[in-house]
Amino acid sequence: MRTDERRARISEVRRRLAQEGPAWTRDREGDFETVTVPARQCDQLRDLLVREAAQTVVEVGLAYAGSALAIGEALVVVDAPCPRHLVIDPLQESVWSNVGWDLLCAAGLDSIASLLLTPSSLALPRLLTEGVVADAAFVDGSHRFHEVFVDLYFLRKIVRPGGLVVVDDYDAPSVRTAVHYYERNLGWTAIPDAFPGDAAAAAAAGPGAARASGTGPEDAPPERCRAFRLPDTLFEPPFEEFHAFWDSGG
Repeated sequence: MRTDERRARISEVRRRLAQEGPAWTRDREGDFETVTVPARQCDQLRDLLVREAAQTVVEVGLAYAGSALAIGEALVVVDAPCPRHLVIDPLQESVWSNVGWDLLCAAGLDSIASLLLTPSSLALPRLLTEGVVADAAFVDGSHRFHEVFVDLYFLRKIVRPGGLVVVDDYDAPSVRTAVHYYERNLGWTAIPDAFPGDAAAAAAAGPGAARASGTGPEDAPPERCRAFRLPDTLFEPPFEEFHAFWDSGG
């Protein structure tokens, strides 16, 4: 199948998912809309990975597969000889009834994607031991601070120097605080224009949303998705040069 045909198939699955929702959702009001990365940000994620010419991507969290389909589309557009999409979701069968994986299969992306049904705290060190090197990672698994922190710890060793780590739900204080350690101590640099319009949408939410997100009362909440460039060299800083990374308002 040609690249344009493969992409058309993926685009159709993405269109149906955005317009009609998945065939199954958890019994929670608005669960799909709350959990899934919005279509606009998924398009931006796809475009970011295409610009990066990503060939191997690690994704933590699958759920309804909104972001996974966008990542798969990017890999198809790049058209590398051996694309790899390593998806980690220990709850895809037990909690999500395989709805996300079924969508990836419907889009024909099971030919390049692998689903790891183990916690990321176990799956990521295994990938590291196996010598996996990724061009980028997308993190949207647990939102507990300690688990996000561990995900990022291993991803900084799996993603190649100079590669990308994209974080969803950056507006959650637990997620944002975990990321701040890597910014302030390990040289990660935010890419401000990776998700254009997201910051403006956050600002439009106003001070009330800022308070709900745990930021200062006069500040708008951060954008939902944020991309980070890893430094060109993997390094370990001296412990004496530790920089505090928690938010005073969190």
